[in-house]
Amino acid sequence: MILLLTALALGLLGFVILWRIPQCDPADGAPADLLSLIIPARNEAHNLPSILGSIRAQSAQPGEVLVVDDGSTDGTAEVAESFGARVITSQPLPEGWGGKTWACQQGAEAASGRLLLFVDADTWFEAGGLSRILSTHARRGGVLSTGPYHVVRKAHEQLSAFFNLIMTAGIRSFTLLGDRLPPRGLFGQMLLVPRADYFSAGGHAAVKGRNLENFCLAEEFRKLGLPLHCVGGSGVFSFRMYPYSLREVVDGWTKGFAAGASQTPFHLLMLIICWISGLSLAAMHLPGALMDLGGEFAGWWVALYVALAAQVYFQFRRVGSFHWSAALLYPVCLIFYFLVFTRSLLRNYLGKRNTWKGRVFTAE
Repeated sequence: MILLLTALALGLLGFVILWRIPQCDPADGAPADLLSLIIPARNEAHNLPSILGSIRAQSAQPGEVLVVDDGSTDGTAEVAESFGARVITSQPLPEGWGGKTWACQQGAEAASGRLLLFVDADTWFEAGGLSRILSTHARRGGVLSTGPYHVVRKAHEQLSAFFNLIMTAGIRSFTLLGDRLPPRGLFGQMLLVPRADYFSAGGHAAVKGRNLENFCLAEEFRKLGLPLHCVGGSGVFSFRMYPYSLREVVDGWTKGFAAGASQTPFHLLMLIICWISGLSLAAMHLPGALMDLGGEFAGWWVALYVALAAQVYFQFRRVGSFHWSAALLYPVCLIFYFLVFTRSLLRNYLGKRNTWKGRVFTAE
């Protein structure tokens, strides 16, 4: 009974670490003409039609759209130009810089808008999404980051569920304490910041060699006393993450997840570990309970597993369109998470070199 109650108590911590994800405010007509939208792109010809097409369909049109072609070999520049974007050909990567940070810095320096909006090429805006993002920033000021809603279409993409969930929780904006805890980081896929504040903080040059530029930039903005705001992207801003193969999922999350965990505040990291432990306890006792339903606590273990699976599904759906089966069979996703996280941790500890989009870098 004590073990059962312990698993229940630990499982309920899922609501503590991810209590409420605030969404973007309704659109109120905030102007978009002072906005420079910057897309760093390396071999993104297949993704650019989605993001650029979604921008073209917005009721609020940015003052300019800049695509920074980061050494692409697949027609990225041609696709961008066909949608009317201004293409900036990246200069050779200087020593000490990461590819994305270098592309973003060049885009910011070429931009003319009062507001800078950085978005990844594998994202897109939902109908009216840009207006809602701009209205949210106009009301709140400071720096705004929107976590894209993960659109899941293939079976292997379901395995990203716990990574998405824990990455969102690690931002520290969505706990039971709400706004009383400032964000620890920013979402890496979207950043909206006034141009003056961006350069006052040093821009991407201040975090040029870092893999987790979103966490590092947050620290630079905090030094200036700028308020940081993180919101969810459901119905506003979406993406697909690693859609092509299981190998892409493994390599993508290996790239920086362990380093990201090191950026998570210790108390929040402990709460996440305790929550996962509760889920694991329920999963480990389920087979025995099913084989001996007449046992003293067998029915309670089955009920606990079903309740926690329902909680997991509720949390999964807050960050992506994950299927109910991913929650019902959450031990599979959890084992995958453990394996990839361990791989990331080992490569991080050993200083192994990772390859991503044709570039080799050393794990942080």
